[in-house]
Amino acid sequence: QVQLVESGGGLVQAGGSLRLSCAASGNTFIIRTMGWYRQAPGKQRELVATITTSGGTTTYADSVKARFTISRENAANTVYLQMNSLKPEDTGVYYCNAVGRVLATLEFWGQGTQVTVSS
Repeated sequence: QVQLVESGGGLVQAGGSLRLSCAASGNTFIIRTMGWYRQAPGKQRELVATITTSGGTTTYADSVKARFTISRENAANTVYLQMNSLKPEDTGVYYCNAVGRVLATLEFWGQGTQVTVSS
């Protein structure tokens, strides 16, 4: 099993910045990809960004490209999401996600952290 703990959410004005962190523990050796998803009130959870643990290949939702940066610190089993030029539509609960593989694909989620961007 893998446990994920997010931190860094909060309230910020439009145009501001926040940095989210996600620390993984447990059987972290199985993790292949980590990422961030978000869910706004009344909407489905959506992908924000992902990064592979080997090679650091990244993917981003079109809505956050050039504003958000995902990075990793493998030695600390931690992934970060630097969010700049925040907009009110970035408001939501941000969830850390990890995908691992041991014979089968396993997926893990954090408890979520609230990000609120005021206009």
